[in-house]
Amino acid sequence: MTAPEAATLPAIALAGPTASGKTAGALALAAVLGRRGTPVEIISVDSALVYRGMDIGTAKPTPAELAAVPHHLIDIRDPLQAYSAAEFVQDATRLIAEIRARGALPLLVGGTMLYFKALFDGIDDMPPADPAVRARLEAQAAELGWPALHAELARIDPVTAARLAPADSQRIQRALEVWHVSGRPLSSFHTTSTTKKIAASADGISAGALFSLEPDDRAWLHARIAQRFDAMLAGGFIDEVQALRARGDLHPDLPSMRCVGYRQAWEELDFQARHAPGTPLNLAALRERGIAATRQLAKRQITWLRSMPGRHAIACDQPGAEARLVEAVLQRLAQRAAGPGAVAA
Repeated sequence: MTAPEAATLPAIALAGPTASGKTAGALALAAVLGRRGTPVEIISVDSALVYRGMDIGTAKPTPAELAAVPHHLIDIRDPLQAYSAAEFVQDATRLIAEIRARGALPLLVGGTMLYFKALFDGIDDMPPADPAVRARLEAQAAELGWPALHAELARIDPVTAARLAPADSQRIQRALEVWHVSGRPLSSFHTTSTTKKIAASADGISAGALFSLEPDDRAWLHARIAQRFDAMLAGGFIDEVQALRARGDLHPDLPSMRCVGYRQAWEELDFQARHAPGTPLNLAALRERGIAATRQLAKRQITWLRSMPGRHAIACDQPGAEARLVEAVLQRLAQRAAGPGAVAA
């Protein structure tokens, strides 16, 4: 495979639950392809990595890792700003075209499955945000709790409610907002064929180019999650969250502060400030809640992955996972380069 051939190849996607080894796998793949004459550029598919100043709690690639391979869609937003799936599709589609024009291979890497689905299938042109409706929903949640609003969502849109955790305030709020604004359940926008879609246009962007790192044994992933959270705490995660709080313009309802880990740290710091000012933070409680929330996130990510047809799953908890990932991608690219009849679309 040579560099000029890379411009004719499809983008490759690498997904997986948190702590499954995506960064290491992507760097290993980029190194092998680079030695074979195909430069690689990585497009982050992660709704947390877009935020500046959120490095430790997001397990953001290190400066050395960022320097080893060109990365995109990292540190592009201030935590005060939102970043939507529609914006991701627009940005990723543009970047894919630019990277391919440079004769390089776009490698989309991350665990935000909604972004992958939006890129593969297109995203529905749903109603825009309505501040008044959101304010009413937030007031209801403050009075009744998000599990109660989740129960209300289950009544009007059971399909969407079934894939959301009762405490997933951001997505519950958006689903209820869509219902109140449009009179239609959010799930209907994902199923109707008449809905206007914003779709990726780059050739070869499909779930057939998706490789996923999935553990055979959940206990292996749970151990990795605990190890990563402990490393975050040892690496200054609490200081990072305190610095974000000290800005004065951020609050826990922002999408950035709802990211797993940050939400639990913010809430624990709030509890300390209200009930035990001047005492040490209860790190044991934070650790327990943070690890539990990360496990729940990983479970949802795996559920999303298993609903994606055509993906190539690789057992990330088995020996030689990185080598098997590289070999599978090389085979896929060789088949594609051999001609359109060599592999199913």
